[in-house]
Amino acid sequence: MADTKREIERKYESDDAALPDLTRVRGVASVRDRGVTHLDATYHDTADLRLAASSVTLRRRTGGADAGWHLKFPVAPGVRDEIRAPLSDTLPDELAALIRSRVRDRDVRPVVRLRSDRDVRHLLDDQDRLLAEVSVDTVHAERLTGEGGEARWTEIEVELADDGDPDFLDQVEKRLRKAGVRPSASASKLARALAETEPGTESASKSSAHEGAPGAPPATAPEAAPRHKHRPRPDGTPVTAGDHVLAYVRAQRDALVELDPAVRQDVPDAVHRMRVATRRLRSTFRSFRSVLDRTVTDPVSADLKWLATELGADRDQEVLAERLTQALGRLPADQVNGPVAERLAAWSEARHHGAHHQLLAVLDSRRHLRLLDTLDALLADPPLRKKAAARPDKALAKAVAKDFGKLSRLVEHALELPPGTERDTALHEARKKTKRTRYAAETAAPALGGPAEEAVRDMKALQGLLGDHQDSVMARRTLRELAAVAHAAGESDFTYGVLHAGEAHRARAAEEALPEAWRSISREFPF
Repeated sequence: MADTKREIERKYESDDAALPDLTRVRGVASVRDRGVTHLDATYHDTADLRLAASSVTLRRRTGGADAGWHLKFPVAPGVRDEIRAPLSDTLPDELAALIRSRVRDRDVRPVVRLRSDRDVRHLLDDQDRLLAEVSVDTVHAERLTGEGGEARWTEIEVELADDGDPDFLDQVEKRLRKAGVRPSASASKLARALAETEPGTESASKSSAHEGAPGAPPATAPEAAPRHKHRPRPDGTPVTAGDHVLAYVRAQRDALVELDPAVRQDVPDAVHRMRVATRRLRSTFRSFRSVLDRTVTDPVSADLKWLATELGADRDQEVLAERLTQALGRLPADQVNGPVAERLAAWSEARHHGAHHQLLAVLDSRRHLRLLDTLDALLADPPLRKKAAARPDKALAKAVAKDFGKLSRLVEHALELPPGTERDTALHEARKKTKRTRYAAETAAPALGGPAEEAVRDMKALQGLLGDHQDSVMARRTLRELAAVAHAAGESDFTYGVLHAGEAHRARAAEEALPEAWRSISREFPF
């Protein structure tokens, strides 16, 4: 079984490999020499270095206290989550699954071997507790592919102890800088090794300041320059309407790729975030049909709808379980009859287990991986229409206004209906259109600024109101099902009725608040 460890560390280099006196660091009472360890690590990647391009590292390492397979995902500068699996000859299936969204069907093979002599010191406080581990690593890198060469260097690594205060690393760095030690120009050993062992590159290369490998491809497939003559500025700033739409599409594609491991590991909220990314993509393709050719994007939207539906099975259950559990917790004790909490927990666990198992199969499916490849291809050669080259202030604003017009008709229709199933359905449709309008405004916000940001805020508020209503509709349906099961088992269904009444009240409150909220939004909507 794999386990995960949050790793917070900083890397340094110096013309002199000697460490300064670290007992002068605030909080350090003593420095304990832990001796020298020999580490031998082989890093694996695809032929086009897809993992390195997204700052993900996969290695098989022997030596030291944590020999085995290590898979590292970036969290923030200097912070990574390291997932470990026992040492084996081949890549463990559980780690292979976590890199699938990045590597797809490409083979993963050894690319670099790093052998290091690690001289370790422990920084301890006055109670002999570990504050950080400082090591001086003498590294020998060897490229295992092509005609790559070898490189050697020495670096200093400072890793914070588990549950340590990150501010302590600032104190250590202050002392190191005073001694002439400087932060490493490379984000990782692998990045430096790839830079300095690349064919035709001198081993003394001082590039590699980026998270990924210099010259490596993007996180997914390489993206060619768009076919239209207007392109983002050299710094990546979007210029045209097409640039802004593609930037938003690219961000959502990246979210699908990057959230895949978190969904597989059942990280809280990961399914929700991935589902939102699929919805944003679908909405963007529909809202900006004047920018992107729908004959290309419509088939992609169909696959995105499929993925969103599969993600929804787990997410909808998660939302309902949380809502009902909280509502149950607010009831007075004399209104809770029977094992309601236990039945609710069992229902939630069973539904979640089944949904998560199905979702893993979806993420491994040929259809899902083909969808990711298709999104890469779309970004590499975008199907831009003539209006893609237009000024963003006009083209994007027009799209937002068009979506809001459709939303207006749906809300007005829903408000004309009497309370009941038909109105519930109409409000749910309005909720979906609210999301689309919001995502269109999000796409436009970098170009249009304040008005688009105001539109996003308005749509989020309306989405919250309509979402609470829809969640109440689904909660009441679930409560009726649970009550029937409890009754058949000879248990009291009284509490389910109380919860049902509470959900009906919440729905009425949302419906009563909607007319005034809508008048305010529609009167002041900036588009």
